[in-house]
Amino acid sequence: MNDIQKALFSLQDPAYRDFQAKLMPTVDKSRIIGIRTPVLRKEAKEFAKTPEAEDFLKTLPHKYYEENNLHAFLVAEIKEFDRAMEETERFLPYIDNWATCDSFVPKAFRKHPERLLPKAKAWLKDTKPYTVRYGIKMLMDVYLDEHFSPEYPAWVAAVRSDEYYVKMMQAWYFATALAKQEDNVLPYIKERKLPPWVHNKTIQKAVESFRISPELKEELKKLRIK
Repeated sequence: MNDIQKALFSLQDPAYRDFQAKLMPTVDKSRIIGIRTPVLRKEAKEFAKTPEAEDFLKTLPHKYYEENNLHAFLVAEIKEFDRAMEETERFLPYIDNWATCDSFVPKAFRKHPERLLPKAKAWLKDTKPYTVRYGIKMLMDVYLDEHFSPEYPAWVAAVRSDEYYVKMMQAWYFATALAKQEDNVLPYIKERKLPPWVHNKTIQKAVESFRISPELKEELKKLRIK
């Protein structure tokens, strides 16, 4: 066990480990240490100031789930776009669960949406499911407000995957988009442009959302595919 792993195990919460293992069936429990996210984020901020952080980013793959999350948190702090993108693309193939995938958006990405966009579009066509999921998440996190364009939902709708965690992210994207860009996105539901499972899961998530109006929820309920 190396020094970083020893430091991570010193933060272990065994009960939280059991809880996390149930949420991440794609990760073997033996690879989960059990560290609460705020604790790990705080550790990452301190670790980022050390020379060892650079060496850690060069070391892939990691053994433990928390090492991957530590890696993600370090990448998220990179302020220079080209380097943030380089480290993200190097890391994405090693992501093996939804929680790590969803845990980071480099600050540089939000500041340069025009440079992120072609990468996000390319990730949607990747062969690795968590890279695809990450591409959808970028379109959800960065391009549903002032940087929105009607073509972006079409990109997400065009994704075809049998992977559960890809389909779930598609549904999450469209449920969020219904709250933020209703006029542009509702036709995808009314005209059944999404795969049936994604269609119904989108409606479920939207009906559960506090950001969707009661009137729209009632309309959506009638659009379920039976």
